[in-house]
Amino acid sequence: MNASDKKKFGRTGLEVTTMGFGTAPLGNQFRAVPEADVRDVIKGAWDAGLRYFDTAPMYGHGLSERRLGEGLRAFPRDEYVLSTKVGRLLAPVPKGEMKSFFWVDMPPFEVVHDYSYDGCMRSFEDSLQRLGVSRIDILFIHDIDVFSHGPDLQKQHFRTAMDSGYKALEKLRSEKVVSAIGVGCNEWQVCEAALRERDFDCFLLAGRYTLLEQDALDTFLPLCEERDVAIVLGGGFNSGILATGAVKGAHYNYREAEEPILQQVSKIEAVCREFNVPLAAAALQFVLAHPSIPTNIPGTRTRKHLDQNVALISHPIPVEFWAALKKQGLIRENAPTPA
Repeated sequence: MNASDKKKFGRTGLEVTTMGFGTAPLGNQFRAVPEADVRDVIKGAWDAGLRYFDTAPMYGHGLSERRLGEGLRAFPRDEYVLSTKVGRLLAPVPKGEMKSFFWVDMPPFEVVHDYSYDGCMRSFEDSLQRLGVSRIDILFIHDIDVFSHGPDLQKQHFRTAMDSGYKALEKLRSEKVVSAIGVGCNEWQVCEAALRERDFDCFLLAGRYTLLEQDALDTFLPLCEERDVAIVLGGGFNSGILATGAVKGAHYNYREAEEPILQQVSKIEAVCREFNVPLAAAALQFVLAHPSIPTNIPGTRTRKHLDQNVALISHPIPVEFWAALKKQGLIRENAPTPA
């Protein structure tokens, strides 16, 4: 398996590379990234053969989209697949008044959630301008989940997205300025509910199908396979711990990992040592064994980490390694594993 291998993206007619490039870190996620490093890592991704790039207005409140657009401008538009998201509009605020848990040193814009028809259309048009392109290949409705909004607001936003926002995406798809439409969020249950209501082509599932979590195998992933719906797998390291291992301060789902998770990862690491397999290589390759997951989009902010991920996704892993994980109950018996 190589990062630059191309795979069919569900029923859409698009092809994506096995490894895509997630650009949340380029929005200054948790710490600032110098402009020179941004240009270097985007060029590095291109030179490594990556041809799928994902961004969103939320990432750095417009900063990621602007930086990605500038970085890709030197390359032929027809040679890469680009995805972004709707559901958040950016409103200007006085400089110095912006505070955020995720982003630092960002432009003076605050997020306004809007999943309506008009809101999604405006979000799409704003993204075209920030990215400097005339079309988007894949457009996701972003974060209509409980994690982002809490249970009460989630119900309201989900309903608006399904009844109003979806019509905007459907129109854009029919006009061929968008090739595929879907939902991107942190909960497979929300993705499944959306798929059962509307005709989506794809989903971006962040962190809910990994070496640590496979509950999506119960109903959601089989439904995607049945309908030839593609999954972009984000958050495959569960926000850090499947890259760093069970070290002090390791992060799981954006928080410091608790003891049960640390113990689980430690057990997986023991099997990794037995077979001389890097934990991060196992995390990157495991998810791609599922037939509905053609691409994995680890986010990175440096050329060094990008090069590491490209090497890890092709690192040899014996089939006995996966069998050992199953035998010890560390991954589900019905989880597909790489051949």
